[in-house]
Amino acid sequence: MSTPTSPPKVRIRDEEWDRRMHEVQVSKTDLNRLIMDYLVIEGYKSAAEEFSQEANLTPPVDFESIESRMNIREALQRGDVEDAITRVNDLNPEILDTNPALYFHLQQQKLIEFIRHGRIADALQFAQEELAPRGEESPEFLTELERTMALLAFESTSTTPTPISDLLSPAQRLKTAGEVNAAILESLSQGKEVKLVSLLKLLSWGETTLETRAEFPKVGNTE
Repeated sequence: MSTPTSPPKVRIRDEEWDRRMHEVQVSKTDLNRLIMDYLVIEGYKSAAEEFSQEANLTPPVDFESIESRMNIREALQRGDVEDAITRVNDLNPEILDTNPALYFHLQQQKLIEFIRHGRIADALQFAQEELAPRGEESPEFLTELERTMALLAFESTSTTPTPISDLLSPAQRLKTAGEVNAAILESLSQGKEVKLVSLLKLLSWGETTLETRAEFPKVGNTE
């Protein structure tokens, strides 16, 4: 019994592909909005202000909120969780009130900073008073708390297993800062991810899908 064969792929020549690409019309306004979206989400306040004037484009958020987000991110990147929490509440107290997971991760980061600086007594007291009650409410929180407290079982990061020692890496601070940044953007009715990134993901998916049916010049292929 013969097996069915796939139909041959259609070949789209370079000239035909270029012609089709040039037929796609993208307005300058849409391009400007993509640029503005990138500047706002990535936190380039000065550039966003200047571009808003040059492109005569109304910004999607208040420029002061951009600076506030960047100050919060910088506070978390240097390990000053208390300052970050204060700034988040100053910006919008409902963000933490309505997002228990985010608040737990900020408290977890504070516990990590206690351990990082060898403040073991403070770490134990803080874990017992602030994090243990939340761990009782959620199995996920309890797992994260146990993983963080496991840091106390090792004398130095060189002997700490990777899944645990990762908590002390700069990437952990960046992860927490990214989560806070996304929550603030959501509170401002702004997308969490740069639209350009979403478009590139869509482009990659489209190329992968089309590749099963046709041969065509891929974006970035210089051969």
